[in-house]
Amino acid sequence: MSNITINEQFERQNQFKQAKKKKKKSKLKSLLAFLIFEFIFMSFTTPLLVFYGPFENVKRTVTGMTWNSFTLQKIPKAFLSDVAISRILGDGYAISDVDTESINLLNFGIKHTRKIELFDIESSNFKGKMLLVGDPTRIRVGYSNQMPRAGETTSSIAKRNGAVAAINGGGFIDTKWAGTGGAPLGYLISNGKYISGEIKDKDKKRDTIAFTEDGMLIVGKHSENDLKKYKVKEAISFGPPLVVNGKPTIKGDGGWGISPRTVIGQKEDGSVLLLVIDGRSLKSFGATLKEVQDIMLKHGAVNAANLDGGSSATMFYDGKVINTPSDALGERSVPSVFMVMP
Repeated sequence: MSNITINEQFERQNQFKQAKKKKKKSKLKSLLAFLIFEFIFMSFTTPLLVFYGPFENVKRTVTGMTWNSFTLQKIPKAFLSDVAISRILGDGYAISDVDTESINLLNFGIKHTRKIELFDIESSNFKGKMLLVGDPTRIRVGYSNQMPRAGETTSSIAKRNGAVAAINGGGFIDTKWAGTGGAPLGYLISNGKYISGEIKDKDKKRDTIAFTEDGMLIVGKHSENDLKKYKVKEAISFGPPLVVNGKPTIKGDGGWGISPRTVIGQKEDGSVLLLVIDGRSLKSFGATLKEVQDIMLKHGAVNAANLDGGSSATMFYDGKVINTPSDALGERSVPSVFMVMP
C-alpha cells in the first residue's frame, strides 16, 4: 500500500508541475500576444496622433526633423499632402525680422596664424565638436571632383586638397532620392571662380555663406552683384543665417526640429568657428537651429549660418573624421565643403 501511495503522490506532484508549466506558458503567450498587439496598435496610432492630432508643436517638430533626411522624408509624405507639409514647415525655417540683407563690415586686419583649437560641445541632448581657426584667410571652398554626377565625402575632398580640417558645406539636389550629393543647391564659388550656380539675374538675392578676400564671413541673403561688391572669394548658397551683425535671427526653435547640425561662424577678431553636432543616436539626439544659434552666440560669433545637416554633418581634422556621422554607412557624399588650408 505504501508503494501505491508514494506513486500516487509522485504522479500528483508531476501533474501539478505540468499544470504549473502550462499555466506559465499560457501567461507568457498572453503577454507576448499583448505586446505584439500593443506594438501593432502603436505603430498605426502614433503616426496618426502625431500628424493628425491636436499637438501642433509635436507635429512641427517631427515633420521638421524627418524632413531633414532624404530617407526619413517618406514618413510625413505617407501621411500628409505636399500642401500640408508646406503649411507645417512654412518657408522651411522660422526667422525673425532681423535684417539679413545688410552686413556691417568687420575690420580685424589680416593676421596669419597656424592656430587651431578643438573643443567638445555637450548638453543633455547632444554632443559635438567645435574648431576655432585663428586665420580666416585659410578657409577655402572645396568640392567634389565628380560634380555634378556624384558627390564626394568630406574627408576625401579635404585630403585631396591637402586641408588640415574641413566640414561639410551646402546642400544638393537629390535626384530620385539617390543621395549621391552631386548637384549643389545655389551657387558655389572657389578661389574667386564660379564652379556652378551662376545665373543671369545678378540682382537676385539668395542664401549666402561666403568669405571675402580679407577673410570676412558674409551670411544672409545676397545677390551676385553683392558678392562682387564685397570681393567674395569663397562661397556656397545655403542657410538659414543664425547670427547677423551680432543679432540672433531664429524665431522659436527654428522650425526644423532636432537633427545633426553643421554651422560656421566668425568672431569680431576674425577667427572662424566650425561646429558639428551629432544626432539620431541615443548618445546624441541632435540640436535645433535655436540651440546651435545659442552656441554660436555663447562663443562670440557676430555672423553665423547653418550648413547642410542631417546625415551630411561631418568634421574632418588632423587626418580623420572626429565626429560620428548619423548615416549607418558612415560619411555621406556631399558636393561642397569648407576647408582649412595649411
